[in-house]
Amino acid sequence: MAANFDMIKRVYDNFENKVNKARKVVGRPLTYAEKVLYAHLAEEPTREFVRGKDFVDFYPDRVAMQDATAQMAMLQFMHAGRKTSAVPATAHADHLIVAQSGSKEDLERAIEENREVYDFLESVCKKYGVGFWKPGAGIIHQVILENYAFPGGMMIGSDSHTPNAGGLGMIAIGVGGADVVDVMAGMPWELKWPKLIGVKLTGKLSGWTAPKDVILKLAGLLTVKGGTGAIIEYFGEGAGSISCTGKATICNMGAEVGATTSVFPFDEKMANYLRKTDRADVAELAEKLAHQLKADDDVYANPEKYFDQLIEINLNELEPHINGPFTPDLAHPLSKMKEAVKENNYPDNISVALIGSCTNSSYEDIDRAANIAKQALAKGLKAKSQFTITPGSEQVRATIERDGQLQVLTELGGKVLANACGPCIGMWKRMDIKTGERNTIINSFNRNFAKRNDNNPETLSFVASPEIVTALAIAGRLSFNPETDALKNEKGEEVKLDPPYGDELPLKGFVKDNKGYLEPTPDGFDTEVKIDPNSERLQFLERFEPWDGNDFVDLPLLLKVKGKCTTDHISPAGQWLRYRGHLDNISKNMFLGAVNAFTNKTGEAKNLFTGEYKPVHEVAREYKAKGLGWVVVGDENYGEGSSREHAAMEPRYLGGKAIIAKSFARIHETNLKKQGMLPLTFADPSDYDKIQEDDRISIVGLKELSPEKPVKMIVKHKDGSQDEIMLNHSLSAGQIEWFKAGSALNLIAEKNK
Repeated sequence: MAANFDMIKRVYDNFENKVNKARKVVGRPLTYAEKVLYAHLAEEPTREFVRGKDFVDFYPDRVAMQDATAQMAMLQFMHAGRKTSAVPATAHADHLIVAQSGSKEDLERAIEENREVYDFLESVCKKYGVGFWKPGAGIIHQVILENYAFPGGMMIGSDSHTPNAGGLGMIAIGVGGADVVDVMAGMPWELKWPKLIGVKLTGKLSGWTAPKDVILKLAGLLTVKGGTGAIIEYFGEGAGSISCTGKATICNMGAEVGATTSVFPFDEKMANYLRKTDRADVAELAEKLAHQLKADDDVYANPEKYFDQLIEINLNELEPHINGPFTPDLAHPLSKMKEAVKENNYPDNISVALIGSCTNSSYEDIDRAANIAKQALAKGLKAKSQFTITPGSEQVRATIERDGQLQVLTELGGKVLANACGPCIGMWKRMDIKTGERNTIINSFNRNFAKRNDNNPETLSFVASPEIVTALAIAGRLSFNPETDALKNEKGEEVKLDPPYGDELPLKGFVKDNKGYLEPTPDGFDTEVKIDPNSERLQFLERFEPWDGNDFVDLPLLLKVKGKCTTDHISPAGQWLRYRGHLDNISKNMFLGAVNAFTNKTGEAKNLFTGEYKPVHEVAREYKAKGLGWVVVGDENYGEGSSREHAAMEPRYLGGKAIIAKSFARIHETNLKKQGMLPLTFADPSDYDKIQEDDRISIVGLKELSPEKPVKMIVKHKDGSQDEIMLNHSLSAGQIEWFKAGSALNLIAEKNK
């Protein structure tokens, strides 16, 4: 029986009735995403919600956390006043394993180095009824797809690539850990009712083109913020032709266009996947409800009437793509890559090629890559670049070991890494180059910002399908086009690689992972949570102070950020992941990667009282010691990228009161609100230019703070002049109460007393 089958059955038993009621209220046919949203409302709807405007409460079916975010989420949950999680929840130990030597050595080292964190997570999960997936069991999103995702369900997860589960028809949304705590505490979860982007897929993938190319193409069309505030809903006969795990790949990378989530309607491919992963009971329920687990007929007949934006991609004509460097939306069709390499002077030699990760580590992905490797070996070829393989889960790893794909890939020259995030998130101890050395890598991951993979700003990281990555590993060149180009083998003969083939699912079924999971126990609340008081990695949390009821007056400007400022810039990962459970220590990385608009240097700020330039966190601590709050000014799409709530908690902990930007990425904006900080946007974006280095900033009228009502900022310049600037915000009435209480958690704890 599938995990939490009783919960899934309850969702299905009520789904059609809820959808029918919603359809009557709305008075029109519904898209699939709308059906799932309406079926999970905290209260019955009385009117149609306004897309991009109304804040709406939901009750998700389950939550998921990875170990880096689970530490802080569970530390917060300990303050929530509950004995168990209100919904099924799991934590997954996948982020803290450093890739270096190979899977066995890396996993053993990680278990030893992170023992206190794993012990904490195991104990705190046991205490509060949360399932725990041990290190080596797999990457959160792959494990969720294999065990928990189900069509028509709703899940939130404390990782930005949670939408991976959309490949199995689930509305799965990446959030900060504080949002997860809300749901685990039995509170409704709030979301601005999303806009809808419809993507109609026609035709069928063939040749070298893979599901990854659908989202690489779409990223080029939408850019990194083109999906902000929207759900991307895929449909059309092309959608039905893509495997379940291929759909998951596409949904996973929807995070790279800023989308709230992405989703495919239920179909036969999903039913097949459910059965192969021992969830025939869920498949049968979904098949009985299949007429509701898709959009209404008129939506497919007249999609332009129902979506805010409609995009059509013909899979027959879609080319393989290579996206990058430095941003996932710089899309190059494969046929144009030679030209791009030459025009932009990209290093053509590929130093490392990497396949796998949460985005592309399915059985089908590895089987197709292995098919290319098998061809290459038969034709006298081996990998010219370093080549790594990251299985997404122990289930996939054990299955591809049994079926021979791992052996073929290692014979080609590949090194198998642990079933963990590794190089995808910067957990990579790279030995082949020095920091500052310009080089090219290509991978089948999802995100490729500067320094993302190896902390080297001169690494040009490109993203492609596992098939293309494998072919380019064999060629050793970024400019190689396997569709048209030949290679010389060890005998000097010119040979070509044929388009790959791979099975979607293992014919013999999956090899189950029976050791990686610890189920919650009924008497777990007696468990002692393990935190050493002298630990440098774990620290019990103290609650943030409530708002004192006064305006923010004459606050110093801590930092004006220039250009792209992702959550990686605000709170870098890599080596800093070890401090995710210790707020004071991890706060030493605050704004380490952000560019100071006045000096063009990263990670430094000026103390307005002494005139000294120091690391940003040091200046913030000096202000905090004086009892002073401070503000930061940011550029466009501030906080894009990973969901890490530390990027909001650190500024709050070190005395921040407000972040003022031209625009915000959705998850980070919510994270700031949850921690009691004000995310404000310039009514006139050009007012960003008026902010000077020595400014003192006042934000006034806070006692009248209310939804959609702008607030005033008074900026006093060093020369005695001042500017009055109007700021907008997206705070709902409930979110304003978070601000007043000092954080959303403070409010929850008060209600659970």
